[in-house]
Amino acid sequence: MVKVESPFPEGCVSAVSLTFDDGLKSQLEIAVPMLNDRNLKATFYLNPKGTKTESDDWLQRWSIWKTVAEQGHEIGNHSLTHPCSRALGESLDVHCLEKMTLVDIENDVLEAERRLRLLTGVEERTFAYPCYQDFVGFGPTRQSYVPVIAKHFVAARGRGEYPDNHPLTCDLHYLWSLQAEYMRGSEMIGWVEWTAQRGRWLIFTFHGIDEGHLPIPQRAIRELCDFLVKRRDIWVDTVLEVAKRIANWRKDIGVQ
Repeated sequence: MVKVESPFPEGCVSAVSLTFDDGLKSQLEIAVPMLNDRNLKATFYLNPKGTKTESDDWLQRWSIWKTVAEQGHEIGNHSLTHPCSRALGESLDVHCLEKMTLVDIENDVLEAERRLRLLTGVEERTFAYPCYQDFVGFGPTRQSYVPVIAKHFVAARGRGEYPDNHPLTCDLHYLWSLQAEYMRGSEMIGWVEWTAQRGRWLIFTFHGIDEGHLPIPQRAIRELCDFLVKRRDIWVDTVLEVAKRIANWRKDIGVQ
C-alpha cells in the first residue's frame, strides 16, 4: 500500500498559485508591485509575438518581463499565437485550433519557448493552454495535444471539473484552475479556505486588473493577497515550483 503524505512544505496544509494570462499592462502596473510588496510569487503566461506590422520587434516589446523574471516570478509559455477554437467566433476564416495539426501546435509552442528562454535566460517553465483548450482538428481529426505539451514542460494549466487539484491524482499536464474574473475578494478567499480544508492545490487564473474583457477588481485581488500573507499555513508559489515538488513527491512514494 502506498504511504501518502502531504507534498507541501512543513506546516502547510495546502498550496495556492496565482497565474496571469496574456501579459497585460495592468499586470505590470498593478499586480507585480502588489505581489512584490507582499513577497508573493506568481506565474505570468505570455505570448511573445511581435506587432502585426513588425513581427521581429518581439524582444523589445516584451523586454520588461525579464525584470519580472529576475524578481522571482515565473514567466510561463502561453503559446506564440494563442490559438483557440473557431467556435468562439462567427467566421471560418480565422487562425484556429481546428485548422492545426499536432506538428503545427508543437512548432508554435516551441517558438514561443525559444523566445522566452532568450528573453529571460530561464530554461524551465510551465505552459497554459490558450482558452483552456487542449485539442487540434475537429470531428474525426480532433485530438488532444496534451501529450505534446507533456514532452516539453513540467506541468500545464487548463480548466477542469473543480477549481483545485489533488496532489496525488491530478494530471500535472492538464491542471485544473479557477477562472477568477469578476470575483469579489471574499469569494476568492472562500475558495482558498475550502481548498485548505481539503489539502489541495488551488490555481487562480487572472487576466486584466480593472481592464479588458475578463477583469478582476484591483481591491479584490488586494484582499486575496493580504489574506494569503496572513495564512502562513498555505503555501503560495509559482505553478512551476508547486508542480516540481509534487512530481518529486510522487517519485518518492512510488507513483506517477
